[in-house]
Amino acid sequence: MAKVLLEIVGSQRLDEESDKIELTTVGTLEETDKSYVIKYNEQQAPPMAPVAVSVTVDKTEGIAEMTREGGFYSCLTIDKNERRLCRYGTEYGDILMGISGHSIDIDINGGEGSFYLAYDIDINGALASRNDIKLSFKEI
Repeated sequence: MAKVLLEIVGSQRLDEESDKIELTTVGTLEETDKSYVIKYNEQQAPPMAPVAVSVTVDKTEGIAEMTREGGFYSCLTIDKNERRLCRYGTEYGDILMGISGHSIDIDINGGEGSFYLAYDIDINGALASRNDIKLSFKEI
């Protein structure tokens, strides 16, 4: 398991509106026979506890899973060219969302690289947002 500096850029779009989130943090990257596992913590505004995030990307670039644990639990599965139902935890209860994967790309060169995930989120079958996340890393 390697300690890495992570730069995470996520964007959401719907119609003419868009939002972009950027985060730089320290985390870990573990390589197994079948996947890469990135783990890091997201600090929250007090009094909320930090959120532990884990992103597992299959080496075949066919599937990725993002889990978030803290005050609430969420698990999003991005399956390239498939729609999956996933649960997203909120303070008011869980929301069932459809996740339609479009792209999962891995680019690793020695002790640095990136993972790119593109997917749509729908709620009750209605498009809620088009999303992409780029997780870039460098061993430290």
